Amino acid sequence: MSESEIEVAFNPHHEWVPYSQEWYDQLRRVLGSAACRQLGFYVIPPHVMVSVVIPVYNERETILEIIRQVRDVPVRKEIVLVDDCSKDGTRDILKQLEDEERAFVEQANADGRPVLTTNRLTIVFHEQNRGKGAAVRTGFAAAKGDIVLIQDADLEYDPAEYPRLLRPIVEGQADVVFGSRFLGDQPHRVLYFWHYLANKTLTTLSNCFTNLNLTDMETCYKVFRREVIDEIGPQLAQERFGIEPEITARVAHAGYRIYEMSISYSGRTYDQGKKIGWRDGVKALWCIVRYGLFG
Repeated sequence: MSESEIEVAFNPHHEWVPYSQEWYDQLRRVLGSAACRQLGFYVIPPHVMVSVVIPVYNERETILEIIRQVRDVPVRKEIVLVDDCSKDGTRDILKQLEDEERAFVEQANADGRPVLTTNRLTIVFHEQNRGKGAAVRTGFAAAKGDIVLIQDADLEYDPAEYPRLLRPIVEGQADVVFGSRFLGDQPHRVLYFWHYLANKTLTTLSNCFTNLNLTDMETCYKVFRREVIDEIGPQLAQERFGIEPEITARVAHAGYRIYEMSISYSGRTYDQGKKIGWRDGVKALWCIVRYGLFG
């Protein structure tokens, strides 16, 4: 491999757009097709828009950082934030962001400049606290992208992994992708044994009713083709964390192609703001049986 080939492929001054055809072609010339496949280098068509749905409740300490991390991911996307009536100042931060976004668009229109079609914010406010499931449903209704992805606002999940999660859908292999914390080849913070056991138990029970072989039904990272959201979105009913087994059962019963991809996980403690509790586990059991048997 010559120095000129390395420079063309990796010199940032060439400003290749990550996951563009030109970017991929340069990497393939240097590394070869097999290495590109193994390293996860592929092409995301420029017309593909990803909607990142972020349910938010009392995340004042992390909300700006998660938005920054999502914006840094080099894919074309919109960011849909749904505030579930936060009480800790998160709502004020989001209202300020909404005002700044509106002012930017108005100024761009006044100057005759094109408005960027990526990283645009859509912010929706619930007037009362309804739960994560309700916020996810609101986000799905507001999302306009070709692919829809759920992102928590608490920094437990790393947006840098979007390209890996998107790949099976972009390449036409999957309709739905689950990001699994338990497949084993990505780092994760070691925390609560009983939470781990509860997650494995709920996933196993869900698999019994759906005939899937998932390793992490309760994961936040679920990614969908637009058509999947159009079908199952209006059917979703759960208001809190029961949304996870409900979504799983509905995509399974509909016969969609489901993939799992390993992801990293930096879990929070309850002192750091973790919200899920034992009552949510009991409700998840009910949802697994309810939607597993009756759809």
